[in-house]
Amino acid sequence: MDLQNVLKPIEEARGLPNECYISTEYYQMEKEKVFFQSWAAIGFISDVAKSGDVCPVNFLGMPLLLVRNKQGGIKVFQNTCRHRGMILIEERGHLRGPIRCPYHSWSYDYDGNLVRTPYVGGVGVDEHENICHRDLSLHEIRSHVWQGVIFVNVSGDAPSFEEANADVIGRWSEFEQPYHIGGEVSQFDMTLDTNWKLAVENYCESYHLPWVHPELNEISPIDVHYHIENENYAGQGSRNYRQLVSSTGQKFTDFKNLKDVWSTQSEYIAFFPNVLLGVHRDHAFAMLLMPQGPEVTLERVALFYADADIDKADNQDMLKENARIWQGVFAEDVGVVEGMQKGRHGPHFDGGKFSPVMDGPTHSFHQWVARKLIA
Repeated sequence: MDLQNVLKPIEEARGLPNECYISTEYYQMEKEKVFFQSWAAIGFISDVAKSGDVCPVNFLGMPLLLVRNKQGGIKVFQNTCRHRGMILIEERGHLRGPIRCPYHSWSYDYDGNLVRTPYVGGVGVDEHENICHRDLSLHEIRSHVWQGVIFVNVSGDAPSFEEANADVIGRWSEFEQPYHIGGEVSQFDMTLDTNWKLAVENYCESYHLPWVHPELNEISPIDVHYHIENENYAGQGSRNYRQLVSSTGQKFTDFKNLKDVWSTQSEYIAFFPNVLLGVHRDHAFAMLLMPQGPEVTLERVALFYADADIDKADNQDMLKENARIWQGVFAEDVGVVEGMQKGRHGPHFDGGKFSPVMDGPTHSFHQWVARKLIA
């Protein structure tokens, strides 16, 4: 697969070839080089909100387990018992006791330590000289939490999250404060018949606003948007953010100590590889792109707020309205990304031509993927 045309300057470049969107063989290579060797998103902090909460995740075929430990920290383990390889947890839930394997009841604490091996030395004998608990902890996956999202580096050899992403962390440093999910109404999923990369490409740019999001373009027109381009993320910003106000004048609480520019500014970035983020003065959101194969993507969306009591009864109408607005905007993109996926089966499509003026963020993403594949 020749990717040199992708790496050319935008005036000369072509996009990623069709096989990057439809090939099972490519998908397997992408899993290792693009996802497992990077910091990729796998869940939300709300998935394991309380100590003892567990949430299994199928991450490109790899079984993972999110756990909130007794100290309130989030841990990620391979969801596989160290005894005979049984899946430990099948469904999201809250545990009152240890993580127990349903096969032979080997049990682990919330930090992954093996704490019990019933009958391992015979009936009624829970120890054996050849079974060392210290050597049989769950395999922990390197993880980090940022912007309400849980990230993992499966390979374990990427630079630290802070080092790898210092630029974007600095850019949004004002939003380094507690995020609170707006309850169940502020979370929704969509399954799309498209490759995950097309969702990233579409989100990066504002070029499509007048035709795909006409109502949004009335509020935040294309000419007040600006591009954001970086090696590890890309997207757009708007200088015309309008805060949601109810008929009675109710507003969401602003995040604390923001600069004045955020009173009318919002930003939307694709944080490579697979999370789409948005920040505003009074709420933020994250969309996780969870590939289910070369041509199917699960999109998980969560809306976050500054107020710890955001889920109280007085806020429900506002929360529902904000969720309705964003769900509507994201739904308008479905036909576009699914249409591009169908188009990738056209054998004469050559990756496409970028607009040097309007497609810079999308080109940045293509180049990031190409560099990962070549490396």
